[in-house]
Amino acid sequence: MVNITLNGVDVSVEKGSTLLEAAKFYGIEIPTLCHDDGLTPGGNCRLCLVEIGQPDKAQLVSSCTYRVKEGLIVRTNTKRVIKSLRLLIELYLATCPSSKVIQDLASKYHVTSVRFKQRHDDCILCGLCVRICDEQMQAKAINFMHRGAKRVVSTPFDKKSEDCRYCGACMYICPACQARCQGPQEENAVCNACLNLSPPCLEDFDTMMCYMDPCVACELNAVRDKKK
Repeated sequence: MVNITLNGVDVSVEKGSTLLEAAKFYGIEIPTLCHDDGLTPGGNCRLCLVEIGQPDKAQLVSSCTYRVKEGLIVRTNTKRVIKSLRLLIELYLATCPSSKVIQDLASKYHVTSVRFKQRHDDCILCGLCVRICDEQMQAKAINFMHRGAKRVVSTPFDKKSEDCRYCGACMYICPACQARCQGPQEENAVCNACLNLSPPCLEDFDTMMCYMDPCVACELNAVRDKKK
């Protein structure tokens, strides 16, 4: 076992675990778009960022790929983490606003506007489809093609793959394939039709004070604001 400090609490986790697994074991939710328990970690979406180290020297790392170390100090919900998370959600909303999964994340983390140009792509390059095709279906029918802004997921040479089994696993696991409630003709980049609460504790503290989902204090704060 490895001893770490997780959000101010000394805990023990299994050696070799990732920070994401450690947080999940202790009931602390960390958002991610590119992780699945049955696949190898990808670290592509960067939504699972956490802070490690002392506050004055803390650095952000992806929790799905970073392994626990003895004495490591980890904070999952600081103001810096939430700020980075909201920026990334904005970018994903600009890339793929039709995704219900991304819209739900936006509502959950109080992202109410998008400052970036809309692209309306069908893919966020999370790599889940590539990994499930390779690791679970043993097909390797698709993969990443090209680099940089031209990077896409496709079959070799963009031709019909003889290795594809039409199993649908790539569509099943894709976070961009679940269309938002308004349908394909949505007017705004952000839906926010579901619960949208901002943790009030972040205004006075550097980190969230509880990990209930949703936080009771946040709900009370939202009700109080509506009455004003």
